[in-house]
Amino acid sequence: MLTQRSRYALRALIFIARSGSIAPVPISVIAADQKLPRKFLEIILLDLKNGGIVESFRGKMGGYRLAKPASQISFGEIIRLIEGPLALVPCVSVSAYQRCADCFEETTCVIRKIMLTVRDNTAAILDHTSLADLSIDRQAA
Repeated sequence: MLTQRSRYALRALIFIARSGSIAPVPISVIAADQKLPRKFLEIILLDLKNGGIVESFRGKMGGYRLAKPASQISFGEIIRLIEGPLALVPCVSVSAYQRCADCFEETTCVIRKIMLTVRDNTAAILDHTSLADLSIDRQAA
């Protein structure tokens, strides 16, 4: 399951993408519109900034904006940044592979086989869904 942290990150980024503005969106506006706790949102946006998803601007007209076009920011990228690998077991992870401690033979493991399929299909959906895809629909996230 997605953590609340990931859900808030996605909601904030969809809101920023939907704003369609080059000007930064104040954190207070994001928090109020999406009904997110401001302090928690600040921590999430800092992680997104460090991950190259958003840029931040200080001052009276400050706030956050996307660091690249919404069409180039996928749900997969966001979730990996916040949660880590998409894989449910470490032996199928692309970025954090580890052999399972209780595995007898990785090449014949039926659990690994199905989890690899789950990981591949999940990654395909998330990596091919961008913020731009969801910015078109103006309904609430």
